[in-house]
Amino acid sequence: MAKKNNVKIGFEKQIWDAACVLWGHIPAAEYRKVIVGLIFLRYISSSFERRYQELVADGDGFEDDRDAYTMENVFFVPEEARWSVISSSAHAPEIGTVIDNAMRAIEKENASLKNVLPKNYASPDLDKRVLGDVVDLFTNMDMGSTENSKDLLGRTYEYCIAQFAAYEGVKGGEFYTPSSIVKTLVAVLKPYSNCRVYDPCCGSGGMFVQSAKFIQAHSGNRGSVSVYGQESNADTWKMAKMNMAIRGIDADFGPYQADTFFNDLHPTLKADFIMANPPFNLSNWGQDKLLEDVRWKYGVPPAGNANYAWIQHMIHHLAPNGKIGLVLANGALSTQSSGEGEIRKKIIEADLVEGIIAMPTQLFYSVTIPVTLWFISKNKKQKGKTLFIDARKMGYMVDRKHRDFTDDDISKLADTFTAFQDGTLEDVKGFCSVADLAAIEKQDYILTPGRYVGIEEQEDDGEPFEEKMNKLTSELSDMFAKSHELEEEIRRKLKAIGYEI
Repeated sequence: MAKKNNVKIGFEKQIWDAACVLWGHIPAAEYRKVIVGLIFLRYISSSFERRYQELVADGDGFEDDRDAYTMENVFFVPEEARWSVISSSAHAPEIGTVIDNAMRAIEKENASLKNVLPKNYASPDLDKRVLGDVVDLFTNMDMGSTENSKDLLGRTYEYCIAQFAAYEGVKGGEFYTPSSIVKTLVAVLKPYSNCRVYDPCCGSGGMFVQSAKFIQAHSGNRGSVSVYGQESNADTWKMAKMNMAIRGIDADFGPYQADTFFNDLHPTLKADFIMANPPFNLSNWGQDKLLEDVRWKYGVPPAGNANYAWIQHMIHHLAPNGKIGLVLANGALSTQSSGEGEIRKKIIEADLVEGIIAMPTQLFYSVTIPVTLWFISKNKKQKGKTLFIDARKMGYMVDRKHRDFTDDDISKLADTFTAFQDGTLEDVKGFCSVADLAAIEKQDYILTPGRYVGIEEQEDDGEPFEEKMNKLTSELSDMFAKSHELEEEIRRKLKAIGYEI
């Protein structure tokens, strides 16, 4: 059976189940801060403690020297913020205040975390008895290895964020992109060591985590990737900062949250890889104040929809051989309104669209609408050609509302792209097709994959058409006759109780 990538058992689920007891009457967004803050506090404390013991063993007296920690990319944790202090106060009435003070102390000692950490643990709405139980659960973790503990807490962080996204619905989509989509983008783009990765609407930073994992899995150094991000929501920006710290990824998210269109925090950046899941069909994005912006090389995007503003912003930030992978609502494939069709035509004629994947519905927690993955490349290998893939039938239902991809599904999509780039791909009816500019022009520059891949060929069962039709019409006649009998029976029974039709 194909390995499914959504299976999360063990510690991360224990944390989530225990944390659910805390929920009470706290709004989901506030509750989220409580849990992710504790995960972060436990992580930096364990990393500090390990480095502390190393320095004590060295015997040079540097265990209280902050530089001895920062040089190893370890946050310095002052004594009152160390987990031993937190855990010893787990069941004291003032545990909330102890944690809040720990967060403040860590921010004071580490400038990059200023105004990032949550400080809502002393809230009267938070049940301190249950908070102490959750602290105990973190205390009893096996933190024997720095790398293992980093991965464990990182997975727990991601798992809890995914669960919050499901519970928070539409708002959850602002900070979380489903792992199936992120993994597909990364598997197709294949980021490499010493590259620059950028996400102009980075949410909680999932694109960067998966990029680092990919590089590490392919014999690279996960720390070699240069990460640049931007996020307009203050709480989400803080989540991303903590996520990167837990993962040991040095990221430049700017000094604060900011609107990407109005305050581009990385104006001179030319990225090797851009991965993004921008807000779908964003309206009122401020077009009237940006009409002369240098980013609109292919046309001014309409005021009522930012899809082509996001696309052009990303193209503007591409390095000469750069690649983009982004998620968009399907409407962007075919819209002709307000000049969008003309913008799309110019981008296609510039030979930037390398591939389009139509995705199944129900991959997102927040919306059920179908989405498409766009792959845009400068200096693409197959000049003048675009790959179209229809993946709408792929994946499996995790539950009644949510679909996911298996690792095999993701590999199939990535391998299809690789074969296309190598010039060895053969069209498969209903799944993939390579089209040149002339073929796209015949479709009025509409990029809907179904127009190019066609309908899947049905397996011939060997039964002659005439025989099959005779059998089917006979079965249909029998069903009609049966329906008439049922109709008469219903009429008789209704008549018997005084009702006639």
